Amino acid sequence: MIVNIYKPVGWTSFDVVKKVRNITKEKKVGHGGTLDPFAEGVLIIGTGKDTKQLQEITNSDKSYLGVLKFGEETDTLDSEGRVVKTAPVPELSAADIKAVFNSFLGPREQTPPMYSAKKVNGVRLYKLARKNLEIHREPNKIYIYALDFITWEEGQLSFTVTCSKGTYIRVLAGEIARELGSVGHLIKLIRTSIGKFRVEDAITIPEFETAWLSTVS
Repeated sequence: MIVNIYKPVGWTSFDVVKKVRNITKEKKVGHGGTLDPFAEGVLIIGTGKDTKQLQEITNSDKSYLGVLKFGEETDTLDSEGRVVKTAPVPELSAADIKAVFNSFLGPREQTPPMYSAKKVNGVRLYKLARKNLEIHREPNKIYIYALDFITWEEGQLSFTVTCSKGTYIRVLAGEIARELGSVGHLIKLIRTSIGKFRVEDAITIPEFETAWLSTVS
């Protein structure tokens, strides 16, 4: 079974895996691409023999909607971290923002953040970050297919992005803020698609549980 779950804010991707395992009593459950706890949206869950499809899903292109707050950078690059840097909020026009967005399109390299689930030498980076340790990370080769401006108001920039596997939107947002003459961090992130799976078709965990129980009762 492959299920398009809408991951809520505050849950880890593994929290969703555990919940689906508890609901279905299926021993083999996995997900197709980690989503940060502060983020929400499309998380693909696979069970049983269908977990074999998850690697292909993980490798698919992804789309997001993000809100970037200017003036404060956090150690996690999102709203869950502590502020480590501040800068004035610039006065920006839509033309300024779109010009910078265009400069990000195409292939580029991006260094994974320390606060991430990526493993280096068998250890997840966030475990080292929590000990105030920072180690060398090899950059990922990524591709930004589309980066579109939505709104700019009260120091907050809303945007959508379509990108390749391995892209950290928190890092991208921080880079955008710096290119626009400030610093910033993400305060909202919604994954709107993974490959063919769309947020419009995602179901909540309670909806999944209700549907599952109706099939086994």
